[in-house]
Amino acid sequence: MEDYLQRILRARVYDVAEETPLDFAKNLSERLQNQVWLKREDLQPVFSFKLRGAYNRMSRLTKEELQRGVIASSAGNHAQGVALSASYLKCKAVIVMPVTTPLVKIKAVKAHNAEVLLHGDNYDEAYQEALRISSRKGLNFIHPFDDPEVIAGQGTIGVEVLRQCQKPPDAIYVAVGGGGLIGGIGAYVKNIWPSIQVIGVEPNDANAMSLSLKAGKRIKLSSVGLFADGVAVKEVGENSFNLAKKYVDRMVTVSNDEICAAIKDVFEDTRSILEPAGALSIAGLKSDISNNHIKGSNLIAIACGANMNFDRLRFVAERAEIGEERETMLAVEIPEEAGSLRKVCKVLETRSLTEFSYRMSEGKQAQIFMGVEVEDKLDRDNLIKNIERAGLSCLDLSDNELAKMHLRHMVGGRLPTSANLLCKDNCIELLYRFEFPERPGALMQFVNKLNPEWSISIFHYRNHGADVGRIVVGVLIQKDAKTDWDEFLQEIGYPSWDETNNPAYKLFLGANLH
Repeated sequence: MEDYLQRILRARVYDVAEETPLDFAKNLSERLQNQVWLKREDLQPVFSFKLRGAYNRMSRLTKEELQRGVIASSAGNHAQGVALSASYLKCKAVIVMPVTTPLVKIKAVKAHNAEVLLHGDNYDEAYQEALRISSRKGLNFIHPFDDPEVIAGQGTIGVEVLRQCQKPPDAIYVAVGGGGLIGGIGAYVKNIWPSIQVIGVEPNDANAMSLSLKAGKRIKLSSVGLFADGVAVKEVGENSFNLAKKYVDRMVTVSNDEICAAIKDVFEDTRSILEPAGALSIAGLKSDISNNHIKGSNLIAIACGANMNFDRLRFVAERAEIGEERETMLAVEIPEEAGSLRKVCKVLETRSLTEFSYRMSEGKQAQIFMGVEVEDKLDRDNLIKNIERAGLSCLDLSDNELAKMHLRHMVGGRLPTSANLLCKDNCIELLYRFEFPERPGALMQFVNKLNPEWSISIFHYRNHGADVGRIVVGVLIQKDAKTDWDEFLQEIGYPSWDETNNPAYKLFLGANLH
């Protein structure tokens, strides 16, 4: 193990890799009350640190080995590193990738003229297939993390970090998948400045290193979460585990929501979008600061990858506020009577809403599903207390996965038949869409302009991050009172669309009135 320092110092990476900057994260530092620095490995030519280890290993192949070609298994970033290195060294490269690999990574590998084979649902299945092909065809297998030269290549990040620091940092946070990155960084940093803490970060659902260090032996997971696909490894490497036992101070695990929040944090500081595994260290840094009440420390996080599948941004944007505890999701019970929505709006005052869904139901009580922006957990608790003081029942759903993933999109249903009694069998339900300038308090202003005597049967709003807010409103009125509604449309002045005869509404939400 003692020769890793020498391996790192003589590692050959800069034929293809670049020395990346150590950037000060101003916004994060001010908010977290610590000095936070980001090592920008997302700025490598393949948008990931993996290029370092792949090239260092391949640069040591003999001429004969290069003529035979190489093979690797990877969820994407190591694949790109091998593919680019093979292109530079002019050798054939075959990459076995899980079928779950984001398309952006598959295209990037093919762009370097490597052959891509999709096999298995996760890294481990792709790994076994790559070993079989390597044995059958005589291709040199380039391991993504459990090879001394790959680990040494990743260790050059530690060399750069310590050279770029004005003073030794208190801690360096490193994403952990197979363990090659933290093994290399730890081996160098701990031999130069032993006082620096090296802290590993894993997702809650892919925590093989955390469990292995706790058990004192390598633990193989039965399954792993795929959100942070770059670290979705069931078992850490033997070499990397031995290095981690010696050099890693502790491990931190984080949720997917915390990872999403970290992606947003880095974007706000750098205008760059990290992939989930790339933002893992930042999520761990934030969690560690919160859990251990760290203040005034000098902290570094390795931003290790930016191969983000664009479609995944929808999920990231939706969950980032929850992960930061800046959005709370609530179920609020209101009396099923005219004017109830106004009562809720009075409690919310000028708060910004992210979602507001209501459908008239049977019984004397109705449920509103809403998302509200809050400053922090304390502000969330105060909001719930204010709602309860107003005499309304409130259930916090912020940590309810069913609500976050599914129920928020399923709130609705048909109007109950008892609604006929509200207007003595002379009702019609009108359904309209509205658009209004998106600004704090605008939604509440809209609600307050509705006639308090009208029975609101549907109300749905969702903040899509656009410059306009969009609402769907259903209202029960007397058949001969349509002119009152038309006057309201003129008075409010917002663009509106009559959806009462929309076939989708009739199929799934339409009232059964007569």
